[in-house]
Amino acid sequence: MTKLSVNINKIATLRNSRGGNVPNLLKVATDIEGFGAEGITIHPRPDERHIRYQDARDLKKIVTTEFNIEGNPIKSFIDLVLETKPTQVTLVPDAVDAITSNAGWDTIKYQDFLKEVIQEFQQNGIRTSIFIDTDLKLIEAAAKTETDRIELYTEEFASQFELGNKNAVKPYTEAAILANKLGLGINAGHDLSLDNIQFFKENIPHLAEVSIGHALIAESLYLGLENVVNMYLHRLK
Repeated sequence: MTKLSVNINKIATLRNSRGGNVPNLLKVATDIEGFGAEGITIHPRPDERHIRYQDARDLKKIVTTEFNIEGNPIKSFIDLVLETKPTQVTLVPDAVDAITSNAGWDTIKYQDFLKEVIQEFQQNGIRTSIFIDTDLKLIEAAAKTETDRIELYTEEFASQFELGNKNAVKPYTEAAILANKLGLGINAGHDLSLDNIQFFKENIPHLAEVSIGHALIAESLYLGLENVVNMYLHRLK
């Protein structure tokens, strides 16, 4: 079964908007695990506008499922990951001022850099994943970095699916088939929601994990966090 990792960045955004510790990020993470999610994802950025670096340290102490830290491997991020040693690190090439992730890695151009960073993380027992588009040449180059997994960047699928274009999943299917042949594990994330997750799952072979945050938290405003987590788990079976 495909695992559900819940990105809790938006919980931190809500907390930070008023100062203090409401909602309590650690309690929410613990509750999400209790509701059945198989992982917790965070994406700290250099300005700490939502997840703070200290949150990563605190979460490491209490997360009992898979702990996934996403981010651009600048020095401060690398140092944080090596300090906290999460289950998985997902490398994302987002700019410092990016509102959200908006592109995958050019694994040809940055192959040597990625290979060096990945090797350091793997030597510390941390599984690695590269955020990537569906270009098959980039998938092939990702395998040469010796990463453990890739994470398919699914914004294009999600936007096209909303318009009724179900054929938009085909490049993701092809990318997943190739990645599996190359020995890569397959994750996916970005704009996946209750509306599209089951269709996506049914069309992506060997899908190990999805990371979902913005849509899941937004849907929870109407339906409740526990209910929504279980709705995702049901669709992923």
